[in-house]
Amino acid sequence: MSPLFPKNINTFVDIFCGGCNVGINVDAGKVIFNDNLIYLIDLYNSLRTSSLEDILAHIEERISTYNLSLTNEEGYKAFRAHYNEVRNPLDLFVLVAYSFNHQIRFNNKHEFNNPFGRERSSFNPSMKVNLQRFVNAIKQKDVKFTSFNFDDMDLSFLGINDYVYCDPPYLITTGSYNDGRRGFTGWDKSSEIKLLEILDSLQSRGIGFGLSNVLTHKGKTNSILAEWIKDNHYKVYHLSKSYKNSNYQSAFNDGNITDEVFVTNKIEV
Repeated sequence: MSPLFPKNINTFVDIFCGGCNVGINVDAGKVIFNDNLIYLIDLYNSLRTSSLEDILAHIEERISTYNLSLTNEEGYKAFRAHYNEVRNPLDLFVLVAYSFNHQIRFNNKHEFNNPFGRERSSFNPSMKVNLQRFVNAIKQKDVKFTSFNFDDMDLSFLGINDYVYCDPPYLITTGSYNDGRRGFTGWDKSSEIKLLEILDSLQSRGIGFGLSNVLTHKGKTNSILAEWIKDNHYKVYHLSKSYKNSNYQSAFNDGNITDEVFVTNKIEV
């Protein structure tokens, strides 16, 4: 995604940061990571302010205390109950390491409820390396973590050399992994419209934005998104390999496959 961003970005705002995979790799003077999942932001702030040695020691201590492994479901459940009672931010990372598909899910009581990732999920060497790289990156970069709903963010301070990136829940492909809820707010047509209005307001101020989304999926079309793109003449990049040489109309008219798109108002030449 980053090759499609402008160069020389002052402040990069990632409104739906999730795992921070995009923002952490962007070359910008400052990066603001936002997600409405407050417990995830608490984790990121703990990773930023704690030493790498203390973080790894905490993880190893939890693994040892609860005998966490690829097969010990009871240990995982006991640790999950402990997290829901105590809410130590670093414990969330350990839970996710052993949870099904490394997903973050909360129920309506804000209790972490993702099931155990038997024979699939663990704090493995690859995850350890990725954690170390991430911690080092957020300590070296000028970053800020916030936990607002997307429509409550104050973007009034942004200027023409800043950039806003959005990877919201996808209206026509929502599932357990991307419905935007996770025990918090969901995503519906009104949310989609509200987000697009925010992007239009950035356009009116000369501020660049990028939007990741899906136009068509299994015969369904996000007509709200399609009409918005058409009405505003925004640039669309079709990210699926099958759309490498396709234009907008051919992609829009074929509803049998998933058309993942990146929409932007600022094109890097």
